[in-house]
Amino acid sequence: MRKLITNIALYQNHKVTEAKNIDIQDDRIIGFPDTYQRTDYDEIIDGQHMLALPGFVNTHNHIAMTVFRSYADDMQLMDWLTQKIWPAEDKLDSDIVYAQTTLGIAEMIRCGTTSFADMYFFMSDVARAVADTGIRAALSRGMTGITPNAQDALKESRTFFYDWNGKADGRITVMLGPHAPYTCPPAYLQQVVDLAHELGAEIHMHLSETKGEVEDIQKQYGKTPIALADELGILDCGCLAAHCVWVTDDDLTIMKNKHVRVAHNPGSNFKLASGIAPLTKMLQKGITVGLGTDGASSNNNLDIVEEMHLASLVHKANTLNPLVISADTAVQLLTIGGAKCLGYKDIGTLDVNAKADITLIDREGLHWYPKNDPLSLFVYASNSMDVDTVLVDGKVLLRHKEFTTIDIEKVKFEAERTKEKLFSSL
Repeated sequence: MRKLITNIALYQNHKVTEAKNIDIQDDRIIGFPDTYQRTDYDEIIDGQHMLALPGFVNTHNHIAMTVFRSYADDMQLMDWLTQKIWPAEDKLDSDIVYAQTTLGIAEMIRCGTTSFADMYFFMSDVARAVADTGIRAALSRGMTGITPNAQDALKESRTFFYDWNGKADGRITVMLGPHAPYTCPPAYLQQVVDLAHELGAEIHMHLSETKGEVEDIQKQYGKTPIALADELGILDCGCLAAHCVWVTDDDLTIMKNKHVRVAHNPGSNFKLASGIAPLTKMLQKGITVGLGTDGASSNNNLDIVEEMHLASLVHKANTLNPLVISADTAVQLLTIGGAKCLGYKDIGTLDVNAKADITLIDREGLHWYPKNDPLSLFVYASNSMDVDTVLVDGKVLLRHKEFTTIDIEKVKFEAERTKEKLFSSL
């Protein structure tokens, strides 16, 4: 299939250029022709009054936690987990996870997100939802080493890798997902590292999310979570580290040297009062950073555009690191930074031979006027309702704000049905 997006404002090479055309052959961008013959294309998408950006990337999520939205708010992280979430998660099943994952994916597509990283349970059902909806994902089965099913989780992770890695036309990548150092003792993490080497899989893990976590790990093992992960070989496997709020300068040096990629979750960290990650220092060191939403703790699948706004505003106000996070830097975190976090080499930019993962933003809302700087308007004025069209692998998943692969009324019905199923069992 050959598609052409016409007369579009194109974000490329850190700037926006008006009145461009994007030529797509099957799943890739093949050029930006100044002229064209309509008969050469199977579909022409009118980009008038719109801005084309690389598809947004959500680098950290527990997507089926949509079922817990508004269930347990205004709590500290450990109280939230131990008193509310973990007991409820014991009642999850594949039916609930598939329905709630589909809801979360619909939210992400509607907000312009084309790729996400997820760590949770019943991951084959998450993968089915990814395959059915057309989105791209890096998936990992969440593992804890202190629970009775710790060894089963390792076995399930191995099976999940063989069943789903590279599937759905290559849109699914499988990683390993040890939860965190405080739920995975060193001996268990060593088993994870061994499995990662066996499979050639990378690792997605929570690290240094809260001050209390870091203090406890230092007291127990005499080193920070980052240093412990380094000692155990986790960082040598290729590591996507979620949060990294309470990291030292020595931690940052380790992270830089071991090419750790950081999933920055400002909304979640605010909501749980976990603190503010040193984003400026990370970027100054050349550490790869992307944006994530992190499950129900941040109102799961909170519009990732708003995460970008938040990241910029936070660090403008951070007197310890006063460097302004520019509009262009924010877009880079949302797109190419997130793509690198997930290990993708051919998404995150709108270049020839890049995958045709593209988000089109409607620029006709009142908040887009007067039309001064289009990039600044996108970062500081736009919102998720401006997303008009979304493509993944060159396939249109959202056209003029209408889903093409999802029956949205069925999604809402199933989300409510499975919510009732879960909470009636508690």
